[in-house]
Amino acid sequence: MMRPSLIAAGASVLAVLCGCAASPKADFYTLSPAAVPVDTPPAGPIAVLITVVTVPDLVDRPQIVVRSGDNKVDIDEFARWADPLKSQIPRVVRADLGQLLNSPLVSTYAMGGDPASAYRVQLDVQRFDAALGEAVTVDVLWSVAPPGKKPSLNGRSTVREPCTGAGFDGVVAAYSRALGTVSRDIASAIRPASP
Repeated sequence: MMRPSLIAAGASVLAVLCGCAASPKADFYTLSPAAVPVDTPPAGPIAVLITVVTVPDLVDRPQIVVRSGDNKVDIDEFARWADPLKSQIPRVVRADLGQLLNSPLVSTYAMGGDPASAYRVQLDVQRFDAALGEAVTVDVLWSVAPPGKKPSLNGRSTVREPCTGAGFDGVVAAYSRALGTVSRDIASAIRPASP
């Protein structure tokens, strides 16, 4: 009599274990610098300090968020950021600005020297949206405070970048290119203001 119940229990345990073994693995993604160095380097290295970066709460999570309608988003448990966007975005913009300004003195934290002699950049990401297989939209309010008591230079970069690859690889590559465009806008504001 106990034998059929033991067999049923064993079959249940086996089914659960098989279900766990079949779970898909998560893929982890990182943004990468996309800007291309300019042909005309500045007279001397320009010091830039990226001080503040804000990201919308909707996308400030480990999972990659994509739009699936005007008022609907999908949060994919198996497509994840390897690092929080609050650290990836400034890292990528720092690398892009370093290339665009031909300067090794672009940082996300004060590194020796006088921080007051650096351009201070703030980024307020308003939108960081993607439609899988279509395009990404990155909308950033930015501010550049030149050294000294000069007034800040403020701008807004709204970039729509098509996804040229499939799936989340295409989305992440498009985000990287869009941040490269934002970085070019910021570099253009810094370049004429530099001595």
